[in-house]
Amino acid sequence: MFFGVLFSCSNDIEEVKKYDNIEVLPDQVVKEVEVMYSTSGNVVFQLHAPILHQYAGEKNYNEMPEGVEVKIFDNHMNVTTKLTSNYAIDSIYANKMQARENVIVVNEKGEQLNTEELLWNKNTEQITSDVFVKITTADQIIMGTGLISNQNFTEYRILQPSGIINIEND
Repeated sequence: MFFGVLFSCSNDIEEVKKYDNIEVLPDQVVKEVEVMYSTSGNVVFQLHAPILHQYAGEKNYNEMPEGVEVKIFDNHMNVTTKLTSNYAIDSIYANKMQARENVIVVNEKGEQLNTEELLWNKNTEQITSDVFVKITTADQIIMGTGLISNQNFTEYRILQPSGIINIEND
């Protein structure tokens, strides 16, 4: 008895693309990570994340899909600024971190910035945003679109202010 099977192959590009959707997986996954960054022997900032995905390569980066908390220190190890967000990507090769989703920055005076997206350039020590921002101070709430600030959030400018609400303290 003889059985014959014939196969037909085609190189339909759409069919090939169905199987070419390769997910990029992290090189390492670290839980409850605590990282201290220092320059010239001084701790500059501390980063804490519940989970950190490390991606190696030419443009290596760290992804923090469950959020991040960053504390920036002065030369005496006093916390000058605290940044939190629900998601962040730290671009190691560019020395920049993008924070997204419920981003909150608080400076040493207690002034608070709320936004949905922020870019922290560690080389220039600036934070910027292109989206809606709200700054709450002791006596005002300032809103607008776009922001440029130093990384300590002590000198800031809203690019397109849209309103100021004065807060009266009784």
